[in-house]
Amino acid sequence: MVGVTRTTITARYGAHYSGLVLLTAAAAWAWVALSRGDMGSRTMAGDLPAFMGTWTIMMTAMMLPATAPVASLYARTVPVHRAPRMIAFTAGYVLVWAAAGLPAYALAVGATHVATAHPTAGRAAAAAVFAVNGVYQLTALKDFCLTKCRSPIGLLLRYASYRGPSRHLRAGAHHGAFCLGCCWSLMLLLTAFGVMNLWAMVGLAAVVAAEKRLPRGRLVARAVGVTSLALAIAVLWVPLLAPNLTGSGSGMNEMGLRPL
Repeated sequence: MVGVTRTTITARYGAHYSGLVLLTAAAAWAWVALSRGDMGSRTMAGDLPAFMGTWTIMMTAMMLPATAPVASLYARTVPVHRAPRMIAFTAGYVLVWAAAGLPAYALAVGATHVATAHPTAGRAAAAAVFAVNGVYQLTALKDFCLTKCRSPIGLLLRYASYRGPSRHLRAGAHHGAFCLGCCWSLMLLLTAFGVMNLWAMVGLAAVVAAEKRLPRGRLVARAVGVTSLALAIAVLWVPLLAPNLTGSGSGMNEMGLRPL
């Protein structure tokens, strides 16, 4: 198990990506169907249960492409009962991101208030959001969490020592915590772009997958950090870069799309 390289893992479980793409697309379309309903404002901050449900679907669609290979590898550490192990592991992972929906909801409420009541302050808030992400992307903590996500063999060996009926759920939640530590600042950008902005969701999902799966993923993370710092300055003059905080996207619907 220790001698398994990332290249071997990717080759062995690459077949799972085709099914994963279909699953992600289905989840995304389910999210679109929900968000088209009568569920609140452009950020959907007015209804906590609806927000939490949609947030969980959205995070599942965004994060599974980078995490499914780890779940598959975890399920194959024993020869029997692989499907239940993978389901429980994935459930624990998703629960962590679902819980992150509570602070995300609070930020969505705040973003809606800033955009409607204090448009001038919205630019400053947007600059702060971009700056926080930019700085965090360049920190040692980001690199530490990203390393755990990119090379999970050590974590999988640790999970082998877990005991009890909830061990697979705990393993998924533990891995989800590292993933949250790696990606929380990227999700913070949704307060600037729109918490339920479909295009922002697709773009950030691509960034997360690139950071975790590409050979130069760490370089991608640093490049995103530098770009975010540049946006922190640019948004002061180009408010369209953060439509949700500056109110410049008021002509768009809850997905960030202009109505037909």
